[in-house]
Amino acid sequence: MTSDPAEEIGTAALLRGARRVYGDAIRAALDDAGYDDVPRNGIFVLSAISRSGTPLAGVVRDMGISKQSGSQLVDALVLRGYLERRDDPADRRRLTIVPSARGREVAAIVSKTVARMNGVVIRRIGKERMQQMREALLAIIEIGNSP
Repeated sequence: MTSDPAEEIGTAALLRGARRVYGDAIRAALDDAGYDDVPRNGIFVLSAISRSGTPLAGVVRDMGISKQSGSQLVDALVLRGYLERRDDPADRRRLTIVPSARGREVAAIVSKTVARMNGVVIRRIGKERMQQMREALLAIIEIGNSP
């Protein structure tokens, strides 16, 4: 038996557990602010588009969901007032998807909640170990993205 509890738990289980803790904190913050109708994957879409302006197709691809599922998610976010469809000024035959004021509010709550959770983790393990953890997670993502 090892003295490090993290070594007794599989890496995939640790990742899943960490995702759940962050997700629960985000969901609670959104519920408290009255945004209890955001679809689960909608949080990721709103955050990604608001934070970096990532094109929707890239966000859907990064989520690993089908185009059809992505389209249904966008439809739900539009109907609930979190996203808006607008004419593309460069090509009027195309539409762009942008966060509405309501969507930007959700993204801000998510960002604050993640920052708060990151602060809790940093107080527990230190800034250097937090950075190492982030680097390890990025390495895992890169493995998944390599051909």
